[in-house]
Amino acid sequence: MTKKITTQDHLAEVQASFDEQQNPRLVEILRSAVKHLYAFVEETKLTREEWMMGVEFLTATGQKCDDVRQEFILLSDTLGVSMLVEMLNQMPSDVATDPTVFGPFYVPGAPEMAMGSSIAREGNDGEPLVFSGTVRDATGKALEHARLDVWQVAPNGLYDVQDPDSAPYNYRGVFETGPDGYFEILTSRPVDYLIPTDGPVGQMLAATGRLAWRPAHTHFMVTRPGFKTLITHAFDADSPHLSSDAVFGVRESLIIDMNGGTAVFDLVLDVTDE
Repeated sequence: MTKKITTQDHLAEVQASFDEQQNPRLVEILRSAVKHLYAFVEETKLTREEWMMGVEFLTATGQKCDDVRQEFILLSDTLGVSMLVEMLNQMPSDVATDPTVFGPFYVPGAPEMAMGSSIAREGNDGEPLVFSGTVRDATGKALEHARLDVWQVAPNGLYDVQDPDSAPYNYRGVFETGPDGYFEILTSRPVDYLIPTDGPVGQMLAATGRLAWRPAHTHFMVTRPGFKTLITHAFDADSPHLSSDAVFGVRESLIIDMNGGTAVFDLVLDVTDE
């Protein structure tokens, strides 16, 4: 009698098809992905119809992407994968600032600005806010020439790339610290906003009873030679959505008081491992 192939035989055959001599790291990733995907299919006893629904969902996710919108990043964010990648790659020391998600709305090439300038390009019709703080290393030494790429939603709850009426690079700017590591940025108090819900990710959230809100925050990407790149947020302590962030990005250490027109957000960088 001919021996029937088991699911484990099938998995081994597929994994053996990848030639690790070509690209060892790629093969390692693909073999692991296949192993876990097979385990998922077996654990859930996935039906043909459910598998096709998954294929159609991913197809629609790709079709929703364009040069401005990245639905796959949004999917990664809302499944908590983006946050997990940051946690694993950053792994901050006990004193370093916690990382959080990059998000789908970063735009490279924001203008470099003088310290104390406003990132609002069309007049600030929100609640004015002065962000300030100091960038230091883990020993407490102030870091000169640290670059802070800063961005946030406008008071209408939209990023500039979502709003056809917005000026380019509205609520975006790049700053560099001086010898004392100090920075000061004029902006408006960030507002809570809904992530895009008109695509497959929005349908997934609705089907599973999840909220699509992000708590009010300002994005910071801080870079300096010799140190790990820090991608983080400053969250408004008064936001009602801190405990239900759609992308699981809130950390207690990143929640700050934004009342009274000022907000202090000190940042600590870890040295690079390289």
